[in-house]
Amino acid sequence: MKHPIASAVFVALSLVAGSLAAQTTPVIPPAAIASSDTVPPIDTVRNRPVVHECDAAKPEWLFCDDFESNRLDRYFEYKDPDSSFVRADSVGVLGSMGMRVRFKKGQVDAGSLKLAFGKTPSAYMRAVDSGATQYRELYWRVYLRNDSSWIGGGGDKLSRAQVLVSPSWAQAMGAPVWSGGPSGAGANYLVIDPYSGTDVAGALKTTTYNDFPHLRWLGSVRSRTPIFDQAHVGKWYCVEAHVRLNDPGESNGVFELWIDDWLEAQHTGLNWLGDFSGYGLNSVFFENYWNAGSPVEQTRYMDNIVVSTKRIGCGRLTAPDSVPVKIDSSANSDPVSRDR
Repeated sequence: MKHPIASAVFVALSLVAGSLAAQTTPVIPPAAIASSDTVPPIDTVRNRPVVHECDAAKPEWLFCDDFESNRLDRYFEYKDPDSSFVRADSVGVLGSMGMRVRFKKGQVDAGSLKLAFGKTPSAYMRAVDSGATQYRELYWRVYLRNDSSWIGGGGDKLSRAQVLVSPSWAQAMGAPVWSGGPSGAGANYLVIDPYSGTDVAGALKTTTYNDFPHLRWLGSVRSRTPIFDQAHVGKWYCVEAHVRLNDPGESNGVFELWIDDWLEAQHTGLNWLGDFSGYGLNSVFFENYWNAGSPVEQTRYMDNIVVSTKRIGCGRLTAPDSVPVKIDSSANSDPVSRDR
């Protein structure tokens, strides 16, 4: 993943007595609290999660999965190689149900959840809604925790939203959230790494999934907090992303990433897909794919997935408005591993 560098916008907000007060200098999010994997992780006020969150689903939510009920059949594809990615008790937020991801040493693919919505190009991609809407804007969120002994960086793939346009899964665009890397300090950060499967005018160029020779990379932006280093693993993080497609003929698309409601990376002025209009945003994948394989046997966890047309935020905390406080283009110097 070596492509043009984009500016990153980082945000800090202070929450005081239930109201927001802008700081005069940038404030880094509170340090992660490491905890023993035999004890429920400590969750900060910034991301406090909710058990049975889907019982109070909002109208704008296209899909919610807190894993308290078994909704795995609502994903159009659920991959669980060697029982590596399973719904399990006591592994979710606050000791609830969640998804356990267990990488064996050297394992590359530890499973995925693939969700479809809106207009899709094949019956196989079963939409969770009416299957008729062409979405131009989308938010998706997942809670993520790595064991406190986790090593090796972020393990590459985490999630991505896409416009899939053919039964062979050709992509008109993709908005992946994955870790930088494949090694070094950059591997400890999440990265947003947008790409297009059209030319700048909107003519479709891809014919299959991950058709790398025909993808147009738009520039990666690295987040600010190294959530996968030894000082940060062992606690839950609320990871939310946002995509707005460009208007036809305009370069006004957006890709943003929040961690615990802090806006950590932002890419604006994007020409996602020219004037292509055959499909809208219609899929989000939650993935566990480590290109080089995990260096040791180790475990991470996912919970409280939501896909929405509006900001989701973290648990009971109302999502704050974003106030840019720093622009730092130097955060994007590390290559990203895009093999799959």
